[in-house]
Amino acid sequence: MTDEEFDLLDELYFVYSFEHIKVELEWETESLKKALKVLVDKGWVNCFKTVHEVLPKEEVEFESNYDQYFYLASKAGLFAHNER
Repeated sequence: MTDEEFDLLDELYFVYSFEHIKVELEWETESLKKALKVLVDKGWVNCFKTVHEVLPKEEVEFESNYDQYFYLASKAGLFAHNER
């Protein structure tokens, strides 16, 4: 796990919007998008349509909707984060 992935997972113990995460981490849009994509692909982060509605992985349209989603670390992501 990279330092960037660790820092991002550290923010995702609660459901947050893309914009909230971007402001909290003070990252550029492209850097955050790239890091989230990696973690979503690893299964370490789940995408949510709304704060209360998780999207099934097959319905995630990351490239076109990444900035509209909410994010939360998955159980696997939390384990990976805490094992470091």
